[in-house]
Amino acid sequence: MDTKQLEQYFIDTAYIRTGGSKEELQCAKYLQEQCKKLGGKATLEKFEVQVADIEEAKLLVDGKEITCKGYKLAGSGEVEAPLYYLPNTDKCSLADCKGKIVMIDGYLGYWIYQDILENGAVGFITYDGNANYADEDIDQRELRPHVSNGNKLLGVNINAKSAIEIINSEAKTAKIVLKQKEKKGKSTNVVLDLPGESDEYIVLTAHYDSTSLSQGAYDNMSGSVGLLGIAEKFMNTKHRYGLRFIWCGSEERGLLGSKAYCAAHEEELKKVVLNVNLDMIGCIMGEFIACCTAEEKLVHYLQYFCSVEGFGIRARQGVYSSDSTPFADKGVPAVSFARIAPNNTATIHNSYDTMKVMKMEHMQKDIEFIAKFVDTMANAKRCPVDREMPEKMKEELDYYLTRKRKPNK
Repeated sequence: MDTKQLEQYFIDTAYIRTGGSKEELQCAKYLQEQCKKLGGKATLEKFEVQVADIEEAKLLVDGKEITCKGYKLAGSGEVEAPLYYLPNTDKCSLADCKGKIVMIDGYLGYWIYQDILENGAVGFITYDGNANYADEDIDQRELRPHVSNGNKLLGVNINAKSAIEIINSEAKTAKIVLKQKEKKGKSTNVVLDLPGESDEYIVLTAHYDSTSLSQGAYDNMSGSVGLLGIAEKFMNTKHRYGLRFIWCGSEERGLLGSKAYCAAHEEELKKVVLNVNLDMIGCIMGEFIACCTAEEKLVHYLQYFCSVEGFGIRARQGVYSSDSTPFADKGVPAVSFARIAPNNTATIHNSYDTMKVMKMEHMQKDIEFIAKFVDTMANAKRCPVDREMPEKMKEELDYYLTRKRKPNK
């Protein structure tokens, strides 16, 4: 695929496309149309997601209004209480959450939410952005249903500059007002099959949705374009193993597309010998990596394969925060490929993720390498990767999917 065509894909999809939105569906139909132009017939598989429309979101700190965005799916109402900043999550610090609106550093993960809930918090504030950047951007976040499990605290997100100002002023009280309409919506997976000689197959995945501030060129239209490039290469080639391409929706909302696919096709997964996932390739700067949720032999194989191909890589065994994880959790060996840029050259989940951080010649090289790996695996007399998930990978999956809490070291 030439650089002009690769670039056109990025130009055509340079818009925000959050999971469950009309823009996400627009992009799904675009990918379906591109598959048709390549000579394939892709289908759209819809699945249910929770969505919300924020009608009002307000944060008052010591009576002063702070610009914020309300957490979607966090319920409606208002709460006023003492403000408490929680920089540490030890038991002593958590004990002071009772009856307070709690400001936390960073992302509202599953376990920190359970901790503040258990310790009596009545609301929460998070922040994002960078105090050293000129912008005042605020990400639109949500309280994921599997995190709240019906126990909702009102919450808002603010910019890092505002967070610093609040704590520096030694603010005492906070008030959150949040009104929203929560409802059921739809997201979409795009599926393309290239049958092989066997009824077993390799699944290739990449998500095409973005976060609320981002055009998502790097994360992850790059992976989605990568799948189109590989599909074009193999459109008229029949391998021993079939190839199934899945452009996953709503990955940024908790891997919802790949989870929905695995749930709907659980019996078929027995025929899947390998998952190859693309999440962030082709950027200007950065190292190429492979994260294998599989037996360690796959790590060594990739290291040898890359030496043969003259392609630099850092391969490791682990769980990658992407659409490979639900497949691995069902016992399918998986490898995620990415080109990870330093934070000062390309960032994600913000307004700076545009095609400016991409290089089409790097896209070509990354696609070419991944295609060679897939070609080798798809033509194997027997896929060499054992379909037995190592115990330590099962444990890592339990930690990632919050079935177990990782012990503090």
